[in-house]
Amino acid sequence: MQVSERIALFIDGANLYATAKSLGFDIDYKRLLKEYQNQGYLVRAFYYTALIEDQEYSSIRPLIDWLDYNGYRVVTKPTKEFVDSAGRRKVKGNMDIELAIDALELAPYINHAVIFSGDGDFRSLVEALQRRGVKVSVVSTISSNPPMVADELRRQADEFIDIIQLLPRIGRESTDRPARPTERHDDEDDDL
Repeated sequence: MQVSERIALFIDGANLYATAKSLGFDIDYKRLLKEYQNQGYLVRAFYYTALIEDQEYSSIRPLIDWLDYNGYRVVTKPTKEFVDSAGRRKVKGNMDIELAIDALELAPYINHAVIFSGDGDFRSLVEALQRRGVKVSVVSTISSNPPMVADELRRQADEFIDIIQLLPRIGRESTDRPARPTERHDDEDDDL
């Protein structure tokens, strides 16, 4: 990357958390910010997450507050609760539209967008940013089983960065390491 690059980070919080957890590490958000500040002019660093309303304590609240005070633009919205066709209570909190709108609005002011997500729904966003002359890097992983990045997103990106490559610079060891992907049992559920 060139020092003259104007960079923006778009972090799909739930997706990045699931990716890091699948590989057994935690993200050090201070180091992540510094990593991209060292690579060019960091215009913005967005972090997107849905929050459960009316919850007395949310385990993500301390992270959200820290990010908000330490250089990140935090974008949240309340989750929606619904009952599925089988009568099970479900919670939904998708931030894809917010991320896409922010990326497209910022496109004239940046020349490099870094999207931390493996969600295939972002393929069209990546294509739209590229049409506007913005280089797009996607950060996720193919090192987990199954891979956390959609193949069509990886192919559309100008650059795919496996988060394993960034681990020495943005990671910190997780205190409660999950089983390695190779140790998974076939009867385990994937909750993404």
